[in-house]
Amino acid sequence: MEEPESAPRPPSPARLSKTPSWVMLGFLLGAVFVWSLPPPRAAAPVAPAAAEKKPEPPLAAPRLTAIEAVFEEWGGTAVWDNDVTEVALWNPERNAYTDCFEVVRSGGNYYFRSIPHLTRPVLTRAVPENSPLEFTEPEAHRQEWLRQVREENWRTFSSSIHDTFGPTEGKGAPDPATPPPQTGPGDGAVRP
Repeated sequence: MEEPESAPRPPSPARLSKTPSWVMLGFLLGAVFVWSLPPPRAAAPVAPAAAEKKPEPPLAAPRLTAIEAVFEEWGGTAVWDNDVTEVALWNPERNAYTDCFEVVRSGGNYYFRSIPHLTRPVLTRAVPENSPLEFTEPEAHRQEWLRQVREENWRTFSSSIHDTFGPTEGKGAPDPATPPPQTGPGDGAVRP
C-alpha cells in the first residue's frame, strides 16, 4: 500500500544554507562600527579669499611714448652695433629695470621694439648716475674694453715696481758676453 502523501517535511539542518546567518552577522558588525564612530564635527571656517596672498597683477605693456621721451634725453650713452642697441627702462612699480627695448637708429630717427629681456651684456661704465635707462654693449666691445683694462693694470703695476725698486735693466743675471770682474788678492783692484 502506498502511503498517502503527507505534508512536506522540513529539510534537515545539515541541508540548510548558512548564507543568511553570515549576512546578518555582517550587518550587525557594520552597525556596531558606525555607532562607534565619533560624531561629525562642524566644518572649520574657511579663511576669506582676501587673506590669501594676491598674485601681482600683470604689468601693463611698456609705453612707447615713455621710452621715446626718456631715450631722447638719456640716450647719449648708448653703445651701437650696426645701428642697433638694447636698453632697459626703469619701472617704478617693480623698482627695477624691467621694460626692455631694442632700439634701431636709421637716418637720425629711432625705432623702438619691446623685447622680453636684454640679450647683451649690461654696460657698467660711463653711465650717468641715476639714469632711468640701463644700456647694453656688444660682447666684442666688452672684450676689447676688458683687454684695455688688463693692459692698463699691467702698465700701472710695472710702473709701481719701477718706482719701488728702480730700473730693472742691467740688474739680475749678468750678460753672458761680458766676463765677470776679477779682483786681486788683498788689493781690491779690478783686473781684466
